[in-house]
Amino acid sequence: MAAGAAVGAWVLALSLWGTVVGGQNVTARIGKPLVLNCKGAPKKPPQQLEWKLNTGRTEAWKVLSPQGGPWDSVARVLPNGSLLLPAIGIQDEGTFRCRAMSRKGKETKSNYQVRVYQTPRKPKIVDPASELMAGVPNKVGTCVSEGGYPAGTLSWHLAGKPLIPDGKGVSMKEETRRHPETGFFTLQSELTVIPTPGGAPHSTFSCSFSPGLPRRRALHSAPLQLSVWEYVPLEGVRLLVEPEGGVVAPGGTVTLTCEAPAQPPPQIHWIKDGTPLPLPPSPVLLLPEVGPQDQGTYSCVATHPSHAPQESPAVSVSIIETGEEGPTAGSVGGAGLGTLGLALGILGGLGTAALLIGVIMWRRWRRRGEERKAPENQEEEAEERAELNLSEEPEAAESSAGGP
Repeated sequence: MAAGAAVGAWVLALSLWGTVVGGQNVTARIGKPLVLNCKGAPKKPPQQLEWKLNTGRTEAWKVLSPQGGPWDSVARVLPNGSLLLPAIGIQDEGTFRCRAMSRKGKETKSNYQVRVYQTPRKPKIVDPASELMAGVPNKVGTCVSEGGYPAGTLSWHLAGKPLIPDGKGVSMKEETRRHPETGFFTLQSELTVIPTPGGAPHSTFSCSFSPGLPRRRALHSAPLQLSVWEYVPLEGVRLLVEPEGGVVAPGGTVTLTCEAPAQPPPQIHWIKDGTPLPLPPSPVLLLPEVGPQDQGTYSCVATHPSHAPQESPAVSVSIIETGEEGPTAGSVGGAGLGTLGLALGILGGLGTAALLIGVIMWRRWRRRGEERKAPENQEEEAEERAELNLSEEPEAAESSAGGP
């Protein structure tokens, strides 16, 4: 009674914990438990059965029986005759056979072919292109799948339809690596396409991983949508300078813009006084806070995959020195600006001289007026004094006549 209860507990626990199978081909996930039934074996001891294993862990057939002990932590026979592998691994792939004798003397054989698997991470597209050019080879990106077993395969899709390498418009470069410790695989597939001129302006790509085992679902990457440009040849390169003429005051800013219309866009490099500047490619060259070291002749060079490098006509950058009659030698428009500055200086000097002469003349006129006014004042004072004397004399005569 106790033995029957123990067997029932084992069966219930294993049905919840592992996978009880009775078919011929078995797939199990790496690291999970696996239980294999021995067909025809009595459900409780005494039992006449024998398990034989031929896997990556054995050089020959390994024999296990209820009477023998477990095989380390790899496998052991349960009380009901089933075989338990607590944590199956890659080395446990192989053939498992059980031969059992019923109590009535009937012999039954079970044969299993076990394969294991590990689901990889979702595939992704690395190093994706930013756009595509019609009529020329374009690398779309690299599809990567990591941590799977068995290796499986990668495939590419355009607008949901499989892409087949044809060596012309579609090509794929594939690589498979295996981790030396875990045994898991890393797959890579690099896609190169040649879009047809006049085709759709956009293309949507994706890649997928297909496991190497049946009844396992494929994994898909996120879609990658790219614009497709029509090829435009490089016909001419020109250089624009702001401010116009390339003349600027000290500390000012000069902007050089290189125009090179083409598809794909060319790379733009810069040259000063015949020497390439050590700058990253850019269609715009900004010269802030211009100083004497920035003066010189500039040009740009456009590099296009379909043409030899093309250089623009050169432009000059120069500085107007403050306080001088004109800009430094070699600047564009220096003579005209110098003449204008000279004329303004002469006019300013003449105006100042005229003002000074007017002030001097006004002061002289005022001084002469004061000198003329002084004698007139003296004569008036003399006449007033004379009148006073005359008026005093009659009064004196009257006072003397009226005396005693």
